[in-house]
Amino acid sequence: MLEVSHAAALIGRIENRTARIGVIGLGYVGLPFLVEKAKVGFHVTGIDRNPERAAKVARGENYIGDVQDEDLRDIVARGLVSTSTSFEVVADLDVLVICVPTPLDINLSPDLSYVRHVTAEIARRLRPGQLISLESTTYPGTTEEVMKPILEAGGLRAGVDFFLAHSPERVDPGNARYTTKNTNKVVGGNDPASLEVALAFYRQTIDHVVSVSSAKAAEMVKVYENTFRAVNIALANEIALLCDRMGISVWEVLDAAFTKPFGIMPFYPGPGVGGHCIPLDPHYLEWKAREYNFQTHFIALAGETNRKMPEFVVDKAARVLNAHRKPLNGSNVLLLGMAYKSDLDDYRESPALEIYKLLARAGANVTFHDSWTPEVREHGVEASGVDLSDEVLEAADLVIITTKHSDVDYARVVDKAQAILDTRYATRGLSSEKVALL
Repeated sequence: MLEVSHAAALIGRIENRTARIGVIGLGYVGLPFLVEKAKVGFHVTGIDRNPERAAKVARGENYIGDVQDEDLRDIVARGLVSTSTSFEVVADLDVLVICVPTPLDINLSPDLSYVRHVTAEIARRLRPGQLISLESTTYPGTTEEVMKPILEAGGLRAGVDFFLAHSPERVDPGNARYTTKNTNKVVGGNDPASLEVALAFYRQTIDHVVSVSSAKAAEMVKVYENTFRAVNIALANEIALLCDRMGISVWEVLDAAFTKPFGIMPFYPGPGVGGHCIPLDPHYLEWKAREYNFQTHFIALAGETNRKMPEFVVDKAARVLNAHRKPLNGSNVLLLGMAYKSDLDDYRESPALEIYKLLARAGANVTFHDSWTPEVREHGVEASGVDLSDEVLEAADLVIITTKHSDVDYARVVDKAQAILDTRYATRGLSSEKVALL
């Protein structure tokens, strides 16, 4: 009787939904992925070093906006979810999906400490017939050059004994139209067998899976996507800086330009870029390119332009106050929004954090309002928000709109505020001499 290969055996368990899935990292990527897998009948174990997160998921308590509360409660009630803060469960799992942070250090170099740590923990417990898939965004070569040697150190071989793939997450927090399930999924394997197993796995829950020739190609896809956005946002920001000097409304220019039905795609300026992707991912590619003696000029310039925007906002704030015969030093400045994106509770890398610090450093009395993020504890900013009362608006010498949230009545803001600097064009259609646009 012929022996069934590890690949065939694992594919069989995946296709009949008896494979046990592990998701490492229960954040904005990991938890939605866990829910989608459990919804179709897989038993999924969530592994997270944060005991509070693990306990909440085990109780069916949701903390991620892109997850439906009832979906999480339902799969927990059906016994399809378990959680752990320990890697001891790894040996019992068939598929391990890694969704851990990949930040930059202070020198804008990749910090793969989370990926290395998780890979080493898996390697200690690795057994034949497992699939390991990295979803964290990283530079091309991470899966093959960093993870594979760690996993093979115990003697098992990728593509024969176990399977290794990269499938970059494409989560867009707060996007109600494109979710984990209906966003096209790119998958690249370390080898043909790994690709075959990974495709079988992702096709169980994702509407359309796109196969590429290698894990390295899949890694490049992700960093290109976010670099594309970073470069085009930087172009819009640079045009905004130029329009400011020329006395032209950049918003009028862009509104007119985007009426062209071909050859252009809408990108808008703002106070900077935030979140876990655009401010970080292009620098992964920039860093890796140096290994090939290649300079990524567009990426470097885009990063420089986008990082300058908070300083420009503070400079323009000073000019707006000066027009009202007030100095920035000693003025009361209210920031509307600390989240990096509309209707989201995520303030990672938010440009509002840098604007807050720069204003405070210049001597302004800075407060903020954001119902989505009422407290901020990051990048040297530790502050609690204020209620958006008429008294608060009237007391502010300047209101700076840094995030456009749908729960803010901007007509009331324009009515009550003394002066407004709108970096998001949230006051569109509200004509007033009080309002200065970015």
